Amino acid sequence: MTYQSILVTGSSRGLGAALARRFAAPGVTLRLVARDAGALAASAAACVGRGATVETALCDVRDAAVLASRLQAWDDAVPFDLVIANAGVTGGTPPGGGLEDWASADRVLGVNLIGAVNTVAPLLPRLVARRAGRLAFIASVAAFRGLPDSPAYCASKAGLWAYGESLRARLAPEGVGVTVCAPGFFQSAMSRKFSGSHPFELSAEAMAERLARAIEAGQGRAIVPRRIGLPLRLLELLPARLADLATRRFRFTIADQR
Repeated sequence: MTYQSILVTGSSRGLGAALARRFAAPGVTLRLVARDAGALAASAAACVGRGATVETALCDVRDAAVLASRLQAWDDAVPFDLVIANAGVTGGTPPGGGLEDWASADRVLGVNLIGAVNTVAPLLPRLVARRAGRLAFIASVAAFRGLPDSPAYCASKAGLWAYGESLRARLAPEGVGVTVCAPGFFQSAMSRKFSGSHPFELSAEAMAERLARAIEAGQGRAIVPRRIGLPLRLLELLPARLADLATRRFRFTIADQR
């Protein structure tokens, strides 16, 4: 399926910008939301260069009222048929060691999980009324297993995965599709903050292409690549002691937690 009116949050850089470029084409209206004005303008320009009509909004997805007002105004003008909740931040064990602090956990949960809910909630009644459209949630393979050095990040992505799974089952009879995405490592500024190994890392463009194909095909789930996502899912079938032992071998720190 092709889409003509698309929202992408967190679209100023990384995977969000790559997804915006992937969907940009003549006849497509893209609405891009992010917090960095310069990076957002550059992302928008790249999409315009591919022939899309682009509108942008500087907005923190945690600001539910401001975000809802902007999204509903856009939907009034050109109704959305694809909503990609991608905005995300990372956090966890700092380079000096120690535990993740409250401020980091609050920011990660607020952007990654509550921000995604803030994105789709104002539009859900409209999509249901039209009996059309698709939601795509960009979670992570970190949703499948809590890792010792990123408890809030894993929790936020696990919550987002469950939220998307719930909505998919609920909305299918209403004519609204849902794709829940679990990307592994891809090259980005966020990824560079992660000090550990990056197994099977893809470029942002390659990851965006694979996720976009899954969304266009109407798939309910997209785990990319499966060779890292599926083993993490299978860990949950082990006794807790053995699963914890396996994950304790995978240690890292997160730099520049802003």
